[in-house]
Amino acid sequence: MILRTVLIDDEKNNLDNLLQLLKTYCPEVEVCAVARSADEGKRIILEQRPELVFLDIQMPGKNGFDLLRSLPRYDFEVIFVTAYDQYGIQAVKFAAVDYLLKPVNIEDLQAAVTRALEKHLKKKENLKLENLIQLLHKQHNKDEHRIALTTLKETRFIYTRDIIRCESSNNYTTFYLADGEKLLVSKPIHEYEDILKAYGFIRCHQSHLVNKKYIKSWVKEDGGYLLLDNGTQIPISRSKKEVVSEALKGL
Repeated sequence: MILRTVLIDDEKNNLDNLLQLLKTYCPEVEVCAVARSADEGKRIILEQRPELVFLDIQMPGKNGFDLLRSLPRYDFEVIFVTAYDQYGIQAVKFAAVDYLLKPVNIEDLQAAVTRALEKHLKKKENLKLENLIQLLHKQHNKDEHRIALTTLKETRFIYTRDIIRCESSNNYTTFYLADGEKLLVSKPIHEYEDILKAYGFIRCHQSHLVNKKYIKSWVKEDGGYLLLDNGTQIPISRSKKEVVSEALKGL
């Protein structure tokens, strides 16, 4: 499990030092961005959606607490990194939030990252359970159903309506989403055929599963293929032509 991480500290030397320590001693951390002010940190958090944030308490202008108060959501773990500050340390201790004192001790850093990873994994499991409950509550409203897709780095919960198509490669499946994103999942495509069939997906080829809401036309020339709204051409195997024809009736 890899934690996508953001570092926020107004002092470049502190950022460089922490970055090097994480690279050397914490392989489970992937630093995706750094920031040197609260405002820049807020922008990066909202853009990057990290799973872990190392946050300096004392910064000029807005401090680390000001940054947190300005955020609309808290879907990440926080490790405060600070020189000794009586109020700041008391506050984070009271809230049982992790913190590190500067200069950062390697063993303390590794322990804090391990705790953050454990918390994150528990949250992921809770999200899976939450998604199950939501699925049961909304069983008659299929547009609101989300499927859990586990990639190498994370488990994503994607609305089925936002999946354009799936394409297999050996025991892997790539999901192509409406916003242009691609997700690679380490499961074969046949495991998703039964799941997604009830949501209007058609297995038109051994390697392809297509959401029929994104099909523009069935082109009969060149052996036959499905033309999608985004211009993608998906082949239709000879054995699947009858299945495709039946599925597209009424479109």
